Amino acid sequence: MLQLIKKTGSKVTKQHIGKIGEDRAVVYLQACGYTVLERNWHLGHKEVDIICEIEDTIVIVEVKTRGEVNDRPSELLDYKKKQNLLQAGSAYVRMNKLKKEVRFDLILVTGRNYKIEHIQEAIHTFDV
Repeated sequence: MLQLIKKTGSKVTKQHIGKIGEDRAVVYLQACGYTVLERNWHLGHKEVDIICEIEDTIVIVEVKTRGEVNDRPSELLDYKKKQNLLQAGSAYVRMNKLKKEVRFDLILVTGRNYKIEHIQEAIHTFDV
């Protein structure tokens, strides 16, 4: 976890660091031409960090914020998380009656400089 210090001297929470990572991911996606449709979208207990659109594709994005890159991207999304993202993404498309392709991406936000690594098609339907 990033060792950031608030002005009060206390450590920043995991949730705060995650929000910073998500905020950076949104700025990055918008700069790349994506339109952000939803943030922190819930389907029951399942959550999607970012739902966005580019051209004719709906993109379901999971954001992982880390102090340093120790894990391979494939290790950051376990079977249950992949299942939840696939189910929530499919439900979003169905509920909004969208007739578009759906893609599942992973954005890694790492280090004190919040470096962005965007992995498109991080989850394939046949991977799980």
